[in-house]
Order: sequence, then C-alpha cells, then structure tokens
Amino acid sequence: MSDPEPTAPQDLRLDRTEHAGCLGSPTPRLSWRHAAGAAPQDGYEVEIARSGAAPATAAVTGAVGREQVSVAWPHEPLAAGEHGTVRVRTNHGDAGWSPWSEPVAFHVAPLAPQDWVAGFVSPRHLGGLADPAPIVVGSVRVGPGLVGARLLLSALGVVRARINGTRVGSDELTPGWTSYHKRLRFEGYDVTDLLREGTNDVDALLGNGWYRGALTWDLRRDLYGDRLALLAQFELRYADGRVETVGTDGSWRAHASHVLADDLYGGQHTDLRLLGELGAPGPVDLLDVDPRILVAPEGPPPRITQVLPAARILRSPSGKVLVDFGQNLVGWVNLTVRGHAAGDRITVRHAEVLEHGELGTRPLRRAEATDTYDLAGPDETELAPQLTFHGFRYAEVTGVDDLRVEDVSAAVVGSDLTRTGWFTCSEPLLEQLHENVVWGTRGNFLDVPTDCPQRDERLGWTGDIQVFARTAAFLFDVDGFLSSWLRDLAADQRPDGGVPVVIPDVLRDDNVIATAWGDAATMVPWVLYRRYGDLDLLERQLPSMRAWVDRLWSEVDDSALWRTGFQYGDWLDPTAPPDDAAAAQADPHVIQQAYLVRSTETVAWAARALGLPDLATEYEDLADTARAAFQNAYVTPLGRVRSDCQTVYALALCWALLGSGDQVEGAGERLAELVREANATVATGFVGTPLILDALVIAGQTDLAYAMLLQTENPSWLYPVTMGATTVWERWDSMLPDGSINPGEMTSFNHYALGAVANFLHRRVAGLAPVLPGYREVEVDPLTDGPLTHAAVRHLSPYGEIAVSWEKQPDGVVRLDVNVPPGVLARVFPPGVKRGAVKVGAGEHTFSG
Repeated sequence: MSDPEPTAPQDLRLDRTEHAGCLGSPTPRLSWRHAAGAAPQDGYEVEIARSGAAPATAAVTGAVGREQVSVAWPHEPLAAGEHGTVRVRTNHGDAGWSPWSEPVAFHVAPLAPQDWVAGFVSPRHLGGLADPAPIVVGSVRVGPGLVGARLLLSALGVVRARINGTRVGSDELTPGWTSYHKRLRFEGYDVTDLLREGTNDVDALLGNGWYRGALTWDLRRDLYGDRLALLAQFELRYADGRVETVGTDGSWRAHASHVLADDLYGGQHTDLRLLGELGAPGPVDLLDVDPRILVAPEGPPPRITQVLPAARILRSPSGKVLVDFGQNLVGWVNLTVRGHAAGDRITVRHAEVLEHGELGTRPLRRAEATDTYDLAGPDETELAPQLTFHGFRYAEVTGVDDLRVEDVSAAVVGSDLTRTGWFTCSEPLLEQLHENVVWGTRGNFLDVPTDCPQRDERLGWTGDIQVFARTAAFLFDVDGFLSSWLRDLAADQRPDGGVPVVIPDVLRDDNVIATAWGDAATMVPWVLYRRYGDLDLLERQLPSMRAWVDRLWSEVDDSALWRTGFQYGDWLDPTAPPDDAAAAQADPHVIQQAYLVRSTETVAWAARALGLPDLATEYEDLADTARAAFQNAYVTPLGRVRSDCQTVYALALCWALLGSGDQVEGAGERLAELVREANATVATGFVGTPLILDALVIAGQTDLAYAMLLQTENPSWLYPVTMGATTVWERWDSMLPDGSINPGEMTSFNHYALGAVANFLHRRVAGLAPVLPGYREVEVDPLTDGPLTHAAVRHLSPYGEIAVSWEKQPDGVVRLDVNVPPGVLARVFPPGVKRGAVKVGAGEHTFSG
C-alpha cells in the first residue's frame, strides 16, 4: 500500500508570534506543523517572494531537513522595510513533496536607528500630571497610486490612535510595559484601508499607563519620565515602486481630551460633555529619545479577548446596586445608559469579592479602581474606559437607578495568547480548580507576568513566574510573551549579576538577591527551551543565567554554603501569620542552598545543550559541590532535613539533593508522616507548592498525593473552590470560612503562583510530560491508581496536538488512549504492565491493563 498523498504544512510561523507583519529580525526562525497521518519529513523548501521580486527557493536536506520547529532562516537576511510572503513545502520520501503551505505575509520593522524618521512629540503646554489626557493630532498626505501603508506606533505612556476617525487596530494599552529606558516596544499596523488620497487626519489619545502613572504600594508617579509623547511613523508604498516614510515631527499639534484623569490603579474620569470641544491646539516639542531603545514585539499585545455578560444585578444591604459577572476577571465594565441629564455622573467601582454583601475593597489597598463618567445628555450612550484596567468580579454602579442586566458586560483584557492546554477529569472540583488556574493566567498575563491585577501593586514578581512557568507554557503559547519579559530581566539585571525581584524593575533595590525570585533568570529560559525547542533563546539568555549564578557563588562561604542576604523564603506558608508572609516553617538557608544547586546545574544543562562541554563541566562540578554541602550541613544520615517540614523534603526529593539510598528513603518516609499529621492539608508556600505532590509520588506515596490534591479543608487547593473561587488566591485562606476577608494587609483573589499545581495535573494525573525539547519526545505515564475514574489532557505542542486520556472500565481495567502528531515520539507506560515503556509514533494508540 503506497503512502498517502502528503498534505500542505500547516500553521507556518515566522519567529514566535503573529508579528510577521512587524518582523523584528532579519533572519526569522520558521516553524510549521503537519496534518495527522503525514509520513515522516526528510527535507523542505522555503520560498520567499520579496517586495515584488521573483520568488526564490532554498532547499534544506539531510538531518536538518527533518526539523520543523525553529529552523534557521535559509535565505539572505531581510532588510528593514522589506515586505513579501514566505511559504514552505516538505518532502516525505516515497510519498513525494507536499503542496505549498499557505503563504505568510511579512513586513520587516526598522532594524537600526537610521530606519526611523519620526520623532517623539510631546505637548508643550498640557499633559501634566494634573491635566486631562492629551490628544496629539497631525495629518498624512497620500498621493495617487497607494498600494500599501503601515503605521509604526509607540509612546511614552499608552496610546490609542485613529485615522480619519477610525481606530487603528484592536490593541489595548499600546505599547505595553517594558524596561522603558532600555527597551521601548512599538507595534506595526497595516493601515492601507484607512487612508485615502489627499490629506488624512491622525489623532492619538495618550494616557499615563505604566510610564507615568502610579506604581507600587507607594503610588509613585513619574518613575520613567514626566512627559507623555507619541511616536508615529508611516511607510507609504506606491504602484510605481516609490516608498515614502513620514511621521511625527514639530508640525504636529496637541489639545486636551475629554478624559480628565487616568491611572491604572485609580481608574478613569471621563467628561462626555467635552467631546468635540477641543479648543485651539497647541504646539509640541520633539523629545530627545534614543531610537536604539525601540524594539519590535515578540509576543501578542493586550486585547479584548472576550466579553462576558453580567450574570445578575443585586442590591447590597446598604442599598448599593451591584453587578456580578460570575467570574473574577481583568478588564473593564461596558455600560449602556440612557435618559440622563447633562452633567449626571455615573460611578463604577470594582472589587473581586463581596464581604457581608458589600463590595470588598479593602484588598485593593490604595488602588481606587473607580471609573466615573459625566454624561452629555439623554441619548443612549456606551460607556467604557480606554486608559485603565481593573481586576474584579463585582462592580458597584452609582447613578443608574434602573440598571438592567442586559445593559452591562465586562470586557476581558489580557495579552492575546493562544490557548494550548486543556484538562478534564472525573472530579468537578478539580476541573474547577484547573479553570481557576486558566483564568488566573489570563488576568495576570497582561503584557508582563504580574503577581495580581487589582491592588496597588500589579508588578512582574520574578518568584511567581519562576514557579509557574511550566504551567503557563502548557496552558498558553507564552513563548514570545516570556521571551520579551526575559529581555527586560537581562536589561534590568545588575552589573554584578543580581536580579531584581520585580521585572520591569520599579523597586530599584540594588541589595536584594532573593533565592527563588532571582532564579527566574535560569529557570524561565530553561522552561521555554524545553517547551518550545528554541536554542536561540537559550543562547541569548545564557550570559544572564551565568551572571545570576556567578553572583550567588560570590556569596558562598568556605563550606560552599550560601547563607547571606534578605530572603522571602517559602513565602505564604499557611502557618505564617497574616502580617508576616515570610515567617515560614522552612529554613531559608536550606531553600537558598537547594536553589543554588538547581540554578547552577540548570546553567550546566544549558551549556551542554548549546554544545559548550567545558562550560557545562565547570558548572556541573559547582553543582556537585553545592549538593554535597547541602547534604553535609542540612541532612542527617537517615534523611532528616533541617527545619523538618513539607517544603524542605519536597525540594530534597524532587531536585535529587540527597546522597545515599537511606537518605532518600528516610526523607520520603518523613514527608509522608508530616502529610498524615496534617491530615493531607497543604503546609507549603510559594517554594514548596509546585513540588510537594511530585515529592510524594517519588516517595511512593501516590495515595497521599491524591489525598492532598483532593482535600477540601483549609489549607488546600480545593478549599477556595468550595468557597466559590473562580481564580487562584494569593493566600490559602484569602477568604475565611465565615465569608470575611483575611485580616492581613496583603491578600488577593487572583494570584497564579499556587496554581502551579496544574503542572502536576497535566504531567502526572493525566500523564503527559515532555522529554525532549519542543515535545519532540514525550512520556505518557498517568497515575491511575487513585480515586479518579478518568482524566484527559490535550496540548497543542510545536509539532501539533498531543492528547492523552484514561478511564477505568466497570471491570477495573484501565483504558489508555494516546494521540501523537507527526514528528513526535511517545514513550508510553501502559496501565497494568510492568515491563516498561512502549515507544509509539504518530497516530492513535490504545492500551488496556
């Protein structure tokens, strides 16, 4: 029987994201997927059609020709301003060549300072901290024969632009948040259809955003600068081959807008009576901004990704009108009003929870999270802010006495990440927990991975993403999103290698080298390499990885122990008092040494993956030295670990920090004792939580792992679910059983860190784990000996969708179904079989036992 006719490659991508229309590299990496049933690939051709030139084709054969993920650009480097299309076809041996893929259009962004002709323009006489949000206006003249146009847009602040009254794109809070003094992102838009021959009016509303708005619990303003500014560059292509580049300059003007105040924490005040009353425009100044800091996007921008209708409208005990959206989310309230007099004010306040029936705003601390609107008259009006966002499930609306549920909805805003991972099982509470993890990721992945989206903080805490990166990379395509964030980490890293605890660094504390937080410098790049198979990213981040580890080793004493500096430790251990989240059971020095070993060996792994054996050996030797020091200082011959709590045993078992078999056995037995003594409740904080269930499985205590996973008493993962949570909480008991909010000053109902448990659901409960980078090889070994009757997982890997599901039949036999895409090898451990793994390739496979 002959091989089936090859099908065209699918999902061709240039670099990491959708941004082929704003390509920031002259040599983008290429990736594609094959349809189910495709024969093995043994070569490929890449065709490029450049800027109207004849197509050129490059063929790749041999071992490299069998690759399809992050393959090298096979043509001459692209130049700034070039545009065209790329497509690929693949060879499948006796089955022959596939058809060509669908072409992907590209447009190369500016690659050097000289590619920019536009300047940053700032209002001269308005746009101060107490002034309304300014609108910068200008015009672009278009001649006859226009065939293509794009706009490159950036700002000091955030910007929303229009051409001839029509909004440009659908992105929110452009250009997002980066380490502005070192990296300022721009976005690119095809605006051909928005332009007409003759004069075109351009206006851009500027907001404070992260650049100039309040940041941190101190509500610090002007952390990056005190002037808002617009950068807009148009590239106009004509039928005769001419390219004209124009942009913001001293001829542009500025006037005040109807947005009287805007702040990410505080909210937005809008006076609709001022719409159209622009007043005389004033001059702008050209600011001296080094164009070398301008960078193209790597990940998708924030957008409205969903609109949720209001679930219900209710009255609080004090008579307030409350809207419940049924889901803790991030974005804003859309409100339709009618029949009001000019000057009537509508106020919308936001909160995540109700406390005793009233809006629970105490966890917001100093973030007012309030939007106000002064109405222009009785006509039906759609209200929504443009320059802020909130974290909320509930909204209190004042000024509308007859509010109807159909007049209210919530815009869900976040980085527009592609969903790639799904999980189901026989326990509804566990499924809801997983859904809570998904929503927590959506809310906190708004341009940077923040700790929380609602209070006076919303910072890119390194510790949170360090423990959550593996879960995030399963649930969503975060390759470009986290790659961009890692560039900011390297940019903000101290000259001595120290890593700030938040990225972008707005705390600016030069003295903190906090374990588990700064280790994001090593852990996150390794996760991205393992999940997406991109060696270029690993090579790019290796200097940052080494600098962090070398900084740690500069603190090591003569016993090869790291015991210096302030540490967060096992942050938010449930035994810690509400006012001291660092007061954990785990000795912080034990945690420091464990991470010293782990980060050091991670650098060694990276060096070996990059073909640097001498460097790998150097760091392997250091890791062995640190591991021996851990054993000598903190472990007894029978496996007792200093501070004797769940977290230290989880670290020791999961990261192979123990020496003899007696130590491993003793540590596993002691961990099991501690879990039984706690009635299978969780006794770990940020550090131990991602590891505790795996540690129990390593110790041969799968029954205890399931008991802890399914526990509903506080503290546990399912306790918040039983309390109605729709996202993961910051504290195990952010809300107490009586419905009151935890008395600690710091509590959030949308933190993703403790949701790292979803990684265990994917890898162990459902049983799908990557073995080789990019999921080129996977392991399927679900934990079927437990109270669940079925579980399933799907993951859209770089090679295609991998699916695993298992179910216990009425006769006790377990059926295991595995679906493997072309290009992936699965190592399957069939249920009830003790002979080891079975290797299977692409296709659908069923096992029973």
